[in-house]
Amino acid sequence: MPLTSGYILRDAFAGGYAVPAFSVHSEAMVDAILAEVDALRSPVLLQIGQRAIRNGQMQVLAQHIARSAQNVRIPVVIHLDHCHQFDQVVQSLRAGFTSCMMDASSLPYSDNVQATAAVVNLCHAVDVPVEGELGAIGGVEDDVAVADEDAVFTAPDAAEKFVSETGVDSLAVAIGSAHGMYRREPKLRLDLLREIRAATGVPLVLHGGSGIPREQIEASIQLGIAKINFDTELRLAYMAGWRAGATSYPDDPFSAQCVANEALRQVVRDKVDWCGSAQRV
Repeated sequence: MPLTSGYILRDAFAGGYAVPAFSVHSEAMVDAILAEVDALRSPVLLQIGQRAIRNGQMQVLAQHIARSAQNVRIPVVIHLDHCHQFDQVVQSLRAGFTSCMMDASSLPYSDNVQATAAVVNLCHAVDVPVEGELGAIGGVEDDVAVADEDAVFTAPDAAEKFVSETGVDSLAVAIGSAHGMYRREPKLRLDLLREIRAATGVPLVLHGGSGIPREQIEASIQLGIAKINFDTELRLAYMAGWRAGATSYPDDPFSAQCVANEALRQVVRDKVDWCGSAQRV
């Protein structure tokens, strides 16, 4: 089917499930992920982040996703992840993205509002939803690096004000998750999440989904999380699959690719199950 707008998060929010958001770094990753989510009948956001963009993949991946979406039966969204610049949003819209995250969370509150509201005005003019971020999520992902001691939880009253002043369609919240893999088991602030949901009433987003225990993922979904970002686990599984494939098939790149694809698809299967998004379309 044609590409779908990121507004599908509204359905997830109302339906008590989350849409998995998988970061992609190559066309082969796109193909493997789409094959799995199509088989599971799960909606999906394919995220193009700053690592891929720095390596010249914005147009390449967007075009490939748009073509590939025509061959599956599920809603597919191209999402711009952790954008920090207005000009990059313009580029993404021209490239056919159907969802955008403006991450100005490192700026003072007033500057975050101003930068995010400008992106909302632009994107809403072409019917593209915007994800904002408030608070500081720890860890490292692409060009986002926040030390544990600098992580700041999202305050419910500030979240309510931020959503009202920016008009964002979804909000990434800092409730104890972190980018990358965890050195110790995370403890999500579910009590805080409950208050944020009550204060904002918009779909909420959990970054740093790789490594969070299943029971915490499922509890967060029931408290308003409608989109969960997965990146590190995907890359680790995919690269481990490539190493195993290259060992088993040292002179056969096609068979080695199949091993890498299956390793990636297993992670996707697990996360779709955790998100409760299978058989939703």
